[in-house]
Amino acid sequence: MKLIRSILVLGVMVILAGCSNVAARHEVRTRLAADAGWQAGVVKAGLFDIAAAWSPVQKGETLFVYLEGDGLAYVTAYRPAMDPTPTDPVALRMALQDIHLTGIAAQPVVYLARPCQYTMPEKGENCSRKYWTTARYAPEIIHSISLAIDQFKARFRARHLVLVGYSGGGALAVLLAAERQDVAGIVTVAGNLDLAYWAQRDGLTPLADSVDPARFAPQVADIAQLHFAGGQDDAVGPDVTRSYMAALPDRSKAEMVVMDQYDHHCCWARDWHEISRRPEFTRIPYWNGP
Repeated sequence: MKLIRSILVLGVMVILAGCSNVAARHEVRTRLAADAGWQAGVVKAGLFDIAAAWSPVQKGETLFVYLEGDGLAYVTAYRPAMDPTPTDPVALRMALQDIHLTGIAAQPVVYLARPCQYTMPEKGENCSRKYWTTARYAPEIIHSISLAIDQFKARFRARHLVLVGYSGGGALAVLLAAERQDVAGIVTVAGNLDLAYWAQRDGLTPLADSVDPARFAPQVADIAQLHFAGGQDDAVGPDVTRSYMAALPDRSKAEMVVMDQYDHHCCWARDWHEISRRPEFTRIPYWNGP
């Protein structure tokens, strides 16, 4: 009986610790946004509620949209997470370092989390585990994020979009650009841009319910693109980016930049303000002004 009681107590402690961890992860977005003077909220967009944060700028010709990575998809190699909210929202930290936030020509900047991040359980409508595992890049995910972008584009009366995606958000940036007509530029950082190659290389189960951005490379070839990869990245890596680049036709407006000392996480957000002033960004329309 004593052993059973101990097991039950331990089980309750594990559950409470897990809940506390989730709550702490949820608070990060709100705290970071508030500290920067940004607003944060949740928008209804198709099947999903999308957590967002946005800069104080009220209007601008170009809207810079930062797309979060996959977050905490798995807690172990074979055990999906109960809540995909990231332990560290790298794309949000990058957005807060965006060079377009200040100055006479300041433009609006928006951060979009992935469906089911920061929203469960109260606003996690239609969230099932597949949407951060096998279906993390499903058509309905792409459609929902596109609807969220439409809302912010209308709010700021913007005409052009520049999409900036971190990790899995890079995949979504390409997929969104393939179906929209208003994307002027794509910037990815440690982006998972060729799902088939990545899964085969690492011996992973293919993401059968997802759309592979590499398949749409020809459709986005005329959009200016800049793809950053970390030389020390053993989660995605430069070879995945190169595989995507190989799928682009010769006429493409894409460039790849390998940052030798960076890995998948470090130190994109910390250095983003400096990185985004690199000369390669001149290829992205509106990055350096109208």
